[in-house]
Amino acid sequence: MKLIIPMAGKGTRLRPHSHTTPKPLLPVAGTSIVERIVQTFSRTINRTVDEIVFVLGDFGSQVEQDLTAMCERQGATASFYKQDVARGTAHAVNCAAEKLVGEVIIVFADTLFDTKVKVNVDNADSVIWLKEVEDPSRFGVAVQTEGRITGFVEKPKDFISNLAIIGVYYFKDGENLRKEIQKLIDENITGHGNEYQLTDAIDSMLKDGKVFKSATVDEWLDCGTIPAWLDTSAAIVEKEMKPIDASRFPNSTILPPVYIGQNVEINNSTIGPNASIAVGAKISGSAIRNSIVLDRAIVVDSELENATIGFDTQVTNLRGSAHIGDHSVIDAN
Repeated sequence: MKLIIPMAGKGTRLRPHSHTTPKPLLPVAGTSIVERIVQTFSRTINRTVDEIVFVLGDFGSQVEQDLTAMCERQGATASFYKQDVARGTAHAVNCAAEKLVGEVIIVFADTLFDTKVKVNVDNADSVIWLKEVEDPSRFGVAVQTEGRITGFVEKPKDFISNLAIIGVYYFKDGENLRKEIQKLIDENITGHGNEYQLTDAIDSMLKDGKVFKSATVDEWLDCGTIPAWLDTSAAIVEKEMKPIDASRFPNSTILPPVYIGQNVEINNSTIGPNASIAVGAKISGSAIRNSIVLDRAIVVDSELENATIGFDTQVTNLRGSAHIGDHSVIDAN
C-alpha cells in the first residue's frame, strides 16, 4: 500500500525554523514529525506500507536524501514529486497522480495522531480519520450513522457533529480518486481559497454511493505553529520519557519530563521540565525549560523558557523566550 504525503507548503507559521527545514522534518523529541506519522501507521493499520510518496516544494536534494533514509528505516521505498505552485489539497495529491493506483493513504503532515485500536480498512471504499472536538465550528466535520459517514460539513455554525476531520484518508481504489480530482481540475471546480480541494473530490465519491467509514483517534496534536510545536513536544516528551542518568551531567539538575538526545553535553545547568535537547547539543551555565534545543546547538549562560533554538546555533547570555533560526550566533550581552 502507498502512503502519499503532500508536504510542499512553506510552513510560514514555523519560521524561522522552516526557512531551512521543511515543517514535517522538524523533530519532536528526537524524531521528525513525518517519521512519527509513518511509525503510527505501522502500528495502527491492518496493512503494510511499502511505498511512501512525497509531494515536495523546492527543498533541495538533501531533503530527498533524508526522506529516503527515513523510508529505508521504515522498510519502505521512497518516491518524489514536485508541486511548484500551491493550488489546493487536491492539486497537491494530483501532482503524484500516477501513484494513485490501488490502495492509498493520504496524510497531510501538519499533526501527530495516535490510537490504541488497530484500524481495519476492510469492506470500505474509504476510511476517514476523525477526532472528537469541543468546538466543531473550527473544523471540517463528518456526519455519520451507524459507523458509516453520510456527509461532510465545513466549519458548521450550528451543531451537526463533533467529529473533526484530521487530514488522514484511506482509499481502496486510487484510480477512482484520481478520476474525481481530475474532474475538479477539468471543470475548474474550486472550493475554499479558490483552490482545488480534496474534500470536494471525496464529497463527489460519497454522493456516488461509495462506502465511507471512520477511524477515530485518541490523540491529535498540532505542530503547525511554534507554540503548538512546543506544546506537542512537551506532551510527547512526557509520554515517552525514559529514565535519565543525571550523573552524566556535572553539577546539573534534570527536572522531568525531558528529552535528551545522544552525545549531549550539559554542565552547571538546570534542564526541564518540558525541555527537549537534541543530538550533540552543548549546554553550560544555563537553565532551560519549556523549550526545544535542536541538533548541535550551543547554549551558554542563558535562561530559556518557551524558546526554540535552531540547528548549529550558538546563543550566549540570552534570557526568556526567543526563536532563533539555524546557523545563528547570538550574544545578548
